[in-house]
Amino acid sequence: MAKRDNENTEKLHTCIVDAIGEKKGNNIISLELGNLPNAICQHFVICSADSTTQVAAIAENIEIQTKKVLNERVWQKGGYDNSIWIILDYVDVVVHIFQTEWRDFYKLEDLWADAKKTIY
Repeated sequence: MAKRDNENTEKLHTCIVDAIGEKKGNNIISLELGNLPNAICQHFVICSADSTTQVAAIAENIEIQTKKVLNERVWQKGGYDNSIWIILDYVDVVVHIFQTEWRDFYKLEDLWADAKKTIY
């Protein structure tokens, strides 16, 4: 899958953050990785939810909204089987949706402490 230009990446990023907000995702942050050495994507978006049902609902809404608004499909996805941590890979934007206790355990955002962090 080809990388998007910056404008389209930012539209995708905004659409994803909005879709998370629609389903009341908690503690939404975005890490801007594009300027870091060996970055695998432009943005990591991380959020949490209080139940596996909400984790799945957030992920499903992201897929629905990105398709509806931007005609973008997720490239790879995983975690729907137990919905404690779902990952959606849009190549330039990778989304991690955690059940709250698992996010607290993994502390994924701490791995990129030098990335620019935006809190929503």
